[in-house]
Amino acid sequence: MSVEKAKKYLEERGYLDRVIEPDVSTATVELAAAAIGVEPGRICKSLSFLIDERPILILAEGMARVDNKKYKAEFGKKAKMINRDEVEEYIGHEAGGVCPFGVKNNVEIYLDKSLEKWDVVYPAAGSANSAVRLALGELAELVNARKWVDVCK
Repeated sequence: MSVEKAKKYLEERGYLDRVIEPDVSTATVELAAAAIGVEPGRICKSLSFLIDERPILILAEGMARVDNKKYKAEFGKKAKMINRDEVEEYIGHEAGGVCPFGVKNNVEIYLDKSLEKWDVVYPAAGSANSAVRLALGELAELVNARKWVDVCK
């Protein structure tokens, strides 16, 4: 199960105690912000894309939107999100609980600069009712991001 993979990943790195599992859905930015009691921008969303059949995750602040021109300038291709019903196959987590923890080995992770305005962020933890409280530096270290990118508006 997706949440178990994420929890195992976080436990192995000493962050399991940061997982929050509210009794309500956190599947969207708005729901997660309400459930945790934070501003929507502090929710760290994981956006799933394919570049020539290679899966990537871009972690961005909750209110950010991908800018197609910036994306193409960075990756050399038009943005192509992974279809909702294929996310688990490519990433290893189901839609609604996609997170950067315990993903498949071939998934490349990038951090968008939109996150830089927040000292603490809340990415999902592998389910539609979970999050992890992390300082931005902790997140960057935990996910072993390839690099910081500027692909959001």
